[in-house]
Amino acid sequence: MSPAQTTPHIILVDDDKNIVTSVKIALESEGWRVSSFHDGEEGLAGILDNTPDLVVLDIKMPRMDGIEVLQKLREQSQVPVIFLTSKDDEVDEIVGLKMGADDYITKPFSQRLLITRIQTLLRREQQRSPDSTEADQILTYGDLMLDRNRYLCAWAGQLLDLTVTEFLLLLALASRPGHVKNREQLIDAAYGNQIYVDERTIDSHIKRIRKKFKKIDDDFDNIETLYGIGYKYKEASPA
Repeated sequence: MSPAQTTPHIILVDDDKNIVTSVKIALESEGWRVSSFHDGEEGLAGILDNTPDLVVLDIKMPRMDGIEVLQKLREQSQVPVIFLTSKDDEVDEIVGLKMGADDYITKPFSQRLLITRIQTLLRREQQRSPDSTEADQILTYGDLMLDRNRYLCAWAGQLLDLTVTEFLLLLALASRPGHVKNREQLIDAAYGNQIYVDERTIDSHIKRIRKKFKKIDDDFDNIETLYGIGYKYKEASPA
């Protein structure tokens, strides 16, 4: 296999050429291949033609905005997507996360933060095949398995395709079964203090997590809602 085939390929879509130039240099300095496009329509075509490992996508763009690009992309691909947004784009950010974006970063942003988020997503995507890992990084509880190193989740031996955000939310709940986490605590677990997220977005994520589990096990009911309070992962029944 050639180096080009093993080097992660990232597509950057943003109409601000200065951002594209500086980010492209930063990402290439990490050893990644980077392709760039300057509007949503060209970006979508480039993503579908090149099958990248990850996409960094601006929201406000000519011809086709990032929300529409993501909507069309999710019809054909589950490639990880990080949104670049402006501070006044909170509504679009929430819509994007509900549609399946894996993360978003608000402009102006630290390139080191972007690189860290990309590394996290690439590690999850590139290590989905079974492999050995540190035992203390594996959380098992009944049929649930969470691999903290590789951001992998399995239920009764079957892998689930969780986003990083979904994985971190589930990990926060499953790490302490029976313990209630309110929405603010779950926001901190999934996002830290880097960005603002509306509490309703947590409800949307939990709904998507439950849906993914039910595709594997229709009887799955381990995430409980405590109305007006938050969520908890159900404790195992006594043997």
